[in-house]
Amino acid sequence: MQRQTRGALEMGAAMVISGTIGWFVIRSGQPLADLLFWRCAFGALTLLAVCAALGLLRRRVLTLRVVALAALGGAALVLNWLLIFASFSHASISIATAVYNTQPFMLVGLGALFFSERLTAPKLAWLGIAFAGVLLIAEAKPGGSGHGASYGLGILMALGAAFFYAIAAIVAKQLDGTPPHLIALVQVCVGSVLLAPFANLAELPKNAGVWGTHLAMGVVYTGLVFTLLYGAIQKLPTHMAGALSFIYPVVAIGVDYLAFGQRLHPAQLLGAAAILLAAAGMTLGWALPGLKKRAPSAPD
Repeated sequence: MQRQTRGALEMGAAMVISGTIGWFVIRSGQPLADLLFWRCAFGALTLLAVCAALGLLRRRVLTLRVVALAALGGAALVLNWLLIFASFSHASISIATAVYNTQPFMLVGLGALFFSERLTAPKLAWLGIAFAGVLLIAEAKPGGSGHGASYGLGILMALGAAFFYAIAAIVAKQLDGTPPHLIALVQVCVGSVLLAPFANLAELPKNAGVWGTHLAMGVVYTGLVFTLLYGAIQKLPTHMAGALSFIYPVVAIGVDYLAFGQRLHPAQLLGAAAILLAAAGMTLGWALPGLKKRAPSAPD
């Protein structure tokens, strides 16, 4: 029980910190490519220290296959970050985060497409509810906080971010048995290489505050969050980790309201609630009236 309690605290802390990242990105005022490059660079240094402390660097697990798959996941993760952070300025943190939580359905769709995983009636029902939520959010733009085409672009970016997150998750599943901290280290190293050509490295920041921002993104929002998250996943049953992951969108929506006064139109609120409810129902295997509850699946 003590192990599970520690895992729950780690997961909760990781989700609360992650929920504030939208506020941090917007307030930083830094170009997105620079912000993400330094996130990966300082995140890599942090995760390198964590992997060394855990003794993971002494294990011979980084085969060519592992590195190649982790690199593919890293590319997907970078695209995920680029799209979700860019979406904040178009559709608000609240809306983008709600739409981003369609990622479990992207994962189910990719599993059915590439691994012949069965699409059950409850999964399809929850998918329908989530889709209805996205439609409600998209159609709410005239009376909501959106700004025409920019609002629609933000929703598409959030959906794209969810898709690439699902790609990264599918790749991670193929690396079962590889220490997750090591996978994350390879991913952020790849991210640094991919983002370097787009970052302004010819003129390094001279302001201590800017360096503080980059350090926080790398050390806190990447190194610390990944360490807490993966540590928690190793200690918690799948259903508990899935339940605690919904702290993230709740915190993000709350931060958006408190920091930026973002008030959602009723249709947007209903759409966001539908997406989060559907994602929770699918992740936790809730039953729907008239549909048979899915049988418990083996832990991932």
